[in-house]
Amino acid sequence: MLFRSERAGVPTVAVHTDVFARLVKATALAQGMPTARQAYVPQPLVGRTAVQLRGYVEGTDPVSKRPFMQEVIEGLTRPLDDRDVKGVSFERSTPRLLEPDTEENLQKLFVQNQWGDFLPVVMPTEERVAAMLKGSSHKPDEVVGRLAPTSFREAWEFTVEKVAVNAVMAGCRPEYLPVVLALCASGQTARSSSTTSFAVLSLINGPIRNEIGMNDSIGALGPFNHANATIGRAYNLASINLQGGSVPGDTYMGSLGNWYNLGACFPEAEERSPWQPFHVGKGFKKDESVASVFFGGRYTIAGFGPRETWQEEFKRAFSACEQHLAPLLVMDPITARGFVDKGFDSREKLVDWFSANCTLRAREYWDNQWVQTLIHPLAVAGVEPHASKLKAPPDQPVRLFEPDEISIAVTGGETQGAWRMFGGRHVKSVSIDRWR
Repeated sequence: MLFRSERAGVPTVAVHTDVFARLVKATALAQGMPTARQAYVPQPLVGRTAVQLRGYVEGTDPVSKRPFMQEVIEGLTRPLDDRDVKGVSFERSTPRLLEPDTEENLQKLFVQNQWGDFLPVVMPTEERVAAMLKGSSHKPDEVVGRLAPTSFREAWEFTVEKVAVNAVMAGCRPEYLPVVLALCASGQTARSSSTTSFAVLSLINGPIRNEIGMNDSIGALGPFNHANATIGRAYNLASINLQGGSVPGDTYMGSLGNWYNLGACFPEAEERSPWQPFHVGKGFKKDESVASVFFGGRYTIAGFGPRETWQEEFKRAFSACEQHLAPLLVMDPITARGFVDKGFDSREKLVDWFSANCTLRAREYWDNQWVQTLIHPLAVAGVEPHASKLKAPPDQPVRLFEPDEISIAVTGGETQGAWRMFGGRHVKSVSIDRWR
């Protein structure tokens, strides 16, 4: 809105918190407004009293080190000069080929330029990339999709060859390439810049799981299988390099960070699940190979069962979720069969039970920071089901998630009836066969 006012010829100063200073400059450039005037107040704003916020306004701009109101007044009245364009450029172009050098020096170069995840990478030589490209019938220069670290940054277009380069770096084998291409084609970055430290989890269904030897048994969610580990890593490396970076303070703003950003990819144990495969519920045929992407990874809750008090256990687990971020519930086949014994002969029936019975008191629900920021405006505008929740008395239980928001996948080695719940909003399911 502020940028639109500037474009309309109205003098404008945008106000931000100081931790976003570098990101603001890059965003202004991407929006074609490198000379837009900015002013800054300290972080945080949430949880501050009116007196404290007033102190921000009457205090010093933490970026310019000048009085905040002076920055605002001068921003509205001072003519443009060299100060307005200094340091606002954003450049992350890379050459297609690097000069030959030693392995040690090249590894250092990749670290210095933040082209990787700070672990050693397989050097993407022309020969290795050519071999990787044989894993797909698609041409190297075919456009796969576009990625951006945030919704307001300009998305970068990328090709099959560029995905193949990152697959080599991650240690993938050529037969894994269609899976990596499908994940990248989802349009969902695995390296989101949100301050909330999001990550992405990916689920693989269909025949390709067995064709490339993915692990849906003991240790399915851990680093115990070459395909699982390198495919997840390749998706993250591609998200770094094909969206313009994942640099703390610039293109990455997650306060705590997230270990899942190293790559979290696993297959569903379709043969041992009592329910139809996840991708079938998304409209695909059972014999199709599909990659599904889940955005979140912000929280993890674990448990066992279902035991005698399973209802109370899951009500507690759901109430511990972030209210605005629906879960991906991953179950060992033992757990899934236990629910079948209790009458849930489809995952849809279990999802319906979770949605109807896992609630939170209205005042607790609306007290969540991001529910206030993202959902409250929808409720005020009359959008359902949010509007009805807003009308609920403070102590009345309200439904946390609708059935279509909750996802369940089955995997694991059946050494224990375990389950694990991740923040994991389903974003998209993409055909892997399309990229063979």
